[in-house]
Amino acid sequence: MAISLQPLKRGLAAVALLGMALPALADTTVSDAWVRASVPHQQATGAFMVLTASTDSKLVGVASPVAKTVQVHEMTMNGDVMGMREVNAVELPAGKPVSLDPNGLHVMLMGLHDQVKEGTQVPLTLTIEDAKGVKQTLEVQAPVKPLTAEAGAGHDHAHMH
Repeated sequence: MAISLQPLKRGLAAVALLGMALPALADTTVSDAWVRASVPHQQATGAFMVLTASTDSKLVGVASPVAKTVQVHEMTMNGDVMGMREVNAVELPAGKPVSLDPNGLHVMLMGLHDQVKEGTQVPLTLTIEDAKGVKQTLEVQAPVKPLTAEAGAGHDHAHMH
């Protein structure tokens, strides 16, 4: 009795092709996430982190229950004057870490509902969109660090008026 392997081979080939047709899920990692503590009645604070995407993607949104409004801002210097402006998206080139830090791009938590206290955690929901327009959300628990915390080289605000 002879058994034909043709149907099995065709089935395996179809499964293999189907696997190639499925979109690869973009994977973005978040490291070194933290939020700067606030003082009572302070209305805003910053959140910082390093994002690394496996495919070309962009950060298109951030949300948190601790604030009425959450935006990604870019710090700029025009002579001796520091300014901030909202950015709609942060490009995340494949495999390249992108730092959101006190000295450049960062997340602003505005209209704080309560004081953000050192030693607690702030939940952040990041929305990442890949090059094909597929969105994914990442849940991050960012530890709150002291008001004096800085990332990388210390940025001194003393020279600003």
